[in-house]
Amino acid sequence: MLVGNFSSVKDFVIVGFPGLQPHYYGLISAVLFLVYVFTLVGNAVFFTAFVTTKSLQRPVYYFIINLVVCDVLFSTATLPKIISRYWFQDGTISFLGCFVQMFFVHYLGGVCSNVLVVMAMDRYAAICYPLQYHSLMTNRNVFILIIGSWILSLAGPLMIVIRAYPLPYCAENTIIHCYCDHGSITTLACTDRSLYSIPALIYALVVLVGSFAVIIFSYCSIFVAVMRISSTQGRMKTFSTCSPQLIMIALYFLPKCLIYLFGNIGVKYSTDLRLLIVMMYNQLPPMINPLIYCLRTEEVKNILKRPFQKKQIGIPLQLV
Repeated sequence: MLVGNFSSVKDFVIVGFPGLQPHYYGLISAVLFLVYVFTLVGNAVFFTAFVTTKSLQRPVYYFIINLVVCDVLFSTATLPKIISRYWFQDGTISFLGCFVQMFFVHYLGGVCSNVLVVMAMDRYAAICYPLQYHSLMTNRNVFILIIGSWILSLAGPLMIVIRAYPLPYCAENTIIHCYCDHGSITTLACTDRSLYSIPALIYALVVLVGSFAVIIFSYCSIFVAVMRISSTQGRMKTFSTCSPQLIMIALYFLPKCLIYLFGNIGVKYSTDLRLLIVMMYNQLPPMINPLIYCLRTEEVKNILKRPFQKKQIGIPLQLV
């Protein structure tokens, strides 16, 4: 097999949306830039609240803060280059840089899936085993779950990058995507890619289906436990503690499942539509998640209100 040094391709060009007309480039770059800014600012606000507020330093928020870090890193790994492609007409990325981006795309995607799984497990333990919750979710166990989410996600992306990098790339170098991922890169290889695409597909399905299965099991068990609560108010209050995570899970998993489902049952749709769905499930959750934490979690909402309430109290009363 030829190694990477024999590839005639020295860099790749990220095309983005192939059907997008040039007069929309400025608009798209502005939208993507705002998405990136809102992602950074929103997650920075939650991160600051977490660091400065001792009451938030509990297992569920430890998991959320890891999702915050993962979301920011994913957006930083993917958005600047596609923004540059539309803003400055510079979609070129180096050969090595493309594979580095590919690694982080798949690695951080796997970490996000694992963090959502452990968040579902945390809610399962809190609701189904409330008396044992604090003995189950000790600082040590929380640390193990968090570190495990990051370490266990390394193997798959490393494998697919190590297998894809040495392939001979000797002709086309345009990537019909908004960033470098395994499928868009190996499609350009001058060799039979089936040997390389099948393991990558298996890895993607394990991460997606495996994570989703654990989450579904956790929330089905939670639903059964909640329905045993005699008080309607108690049921609603318990469900409300799960609603932020359910929204995040729906935003992250449902569009991704639709993409794989449509691909397997032969549904025909345009490349631009596929890329739009991919960008939505990859970029909207990092931007929207901070709003979910802040607006759907009463404790965080109250913490963010405090500075404004203090300012209002400090305004002197003027009598006319």
